[in-house]
Amino acid sequence: MDVRNSLALQAYAQSRLAAQPQPQAAEGAGAAFAQAVESFQNTLSQSEAQARAAMTSGADPHALVTALAQTELAVETAVTVRDRVVEAYQEILRMPV
Repeated sequence: MDVRNSLALQAYAQSRLAAQPQPQAAEGAGAAFAQAVESFQNTLSQSEAQARAAMTSGADPHALVTALAQTELAVETAVTVRDRVVEAYQEILRMPV
């Protein structure tokens, strides 16, 4: 067997592995949405814990500001997603039957 054929066979085998569908992609949009909601909840609870620690025990103010910025970004993202969903729903309602 020629070395070039062997290298081509190895490259083909690697590309087949890379092109196989991932298990997460097969779960669908529901699983992705559930994961996003769980991440949002975790961000909010971590921020609340940081704020509580800053008020009661004088924790690091830099950590508090970072947590609040992450929470602000998470809330802005959730509001944007909600607006897009409402917009899509309204567009569906405008479709002729």
